[in-house]
Amino acid sequence: MNKKNGKWFRQAAMLAALALPMGMQPAFAERIKDLASIQGVRNNQLIGYGIIVGLDNTGDQTTQTPFTTQAMGNMLSQMGVNLAPEQATKLQLKNVAAVMVTAVLPPFAKPGQPIDVTVSSIGNAKSLRGGTLLMSQLKGADGQVYAVAQGNVLVGGVGASSGGSKVTVNHLSAGRIPGGATVERAVSTPLGQGGFVYFELAGSDFSTAQKVVDAINKSMGPGTAQALDGRRVAVRAPDDPDARVSFLGRIENLDIKPEIGMAKVVVNPRTGSVVMNQKVTLDACAVAHGSLSVVVGEQQPGGGADVQVKQDAGSLMNIKAGANLADVVKALNALGANPLDLLAILQAMKAAGALRADLEII
Repeated sequence: MNKKNGKWFRQAAMLAALALPMGMQPAFAERIKDLASIQGVRNNQLIGYGIIVGLDNTGDQTTQTPFTTQAMGNMLSQMGVNLAPEQATKLQLKNVAAVMVTAVLPPFAKPGQPIDVTVSSIGNAKSLRGGTLLMSQLKGADGQVYAVAQGNVLVGGVGASSGGSKVTVNHLSAGRIPGGATVERAVSTPLGQGGFVYFELAGSDFSTAQKVVDAINKSMGPGTAQALDGRRVAVRAPDDPDARVSFLGRIENLDIKPEIGMAKVVVNPRTGSVVMNQKVTLDACAVAHGSLSVVVGEQQPGGGADVQVKQDAGSLMNIKAGANLADVVKALNALGANPLDLLAILQAMKAAGALRADLEII
């Protein structure tokens, strides 16, 4: 190969390398494990009552929280320290706090496995920093004990007070104990019934369910999966436990491109937040709210529409854009519309039938 040909090949290779990223489009695919869960594989909530000791005079004011002294009296009696009832009620234990202990029991958890717990004060303790949780039973919804918690509490906040002044950073009345509970009872987690495993989509959507079925049948063979409805997909799985685990692992990592659900606008009046998906559109309408007026014109042949926003000062803004909600929200924000105005306008548009979306208020 001569130098001229070699130079040409090098230039062609450089052009191909530069063009490759430009030609690659993002796949926007998601794994099945991100869209669906296996029926029966779930977490279980645990709760218990506990006592934290070792606080630096930041515990419960026991005259106002009698359950703290009652719990301490019961615990001491179990350890051979017997107090008269009138003595137990007069205890002043500033280094003790009553807490609720919560934890999540993950699926397939076995006895001896550690899990994290969260402790939250139920009295008037000023801080749980530096405390130690005494042995506490964690029960499930059926009243059975599934874990036992104990350990040093980790509090992310800090506080100080002097001369009537007080400074607090973060929250001091709740904390965590990493690995602070030990599982004592396992929960049976069956993987399917009668040779089938059922995948449940996070949201009901017939198009996405069909895409999941197509992806599984294409990878694992025809007839492996079938959609039962818009949320559940039945998958024929091997009977051998080891083969079934490997089979489900391959299915969970299959990529599909899910369909975007119905057009939806989610608004939160408490925070003034508005979130929408790309399916949201508007029909031709005119809206006046307070000092603002909004006019959305008919759809133009080229695909655009006129969106006009007017304020009482006489300023007029013309926007050439598609008749979608994002452009209207952008125009309102440009004029300084507050979140409450925006929420009221959206509700009025929905009531008038101009907002082509499901309006959900949380």
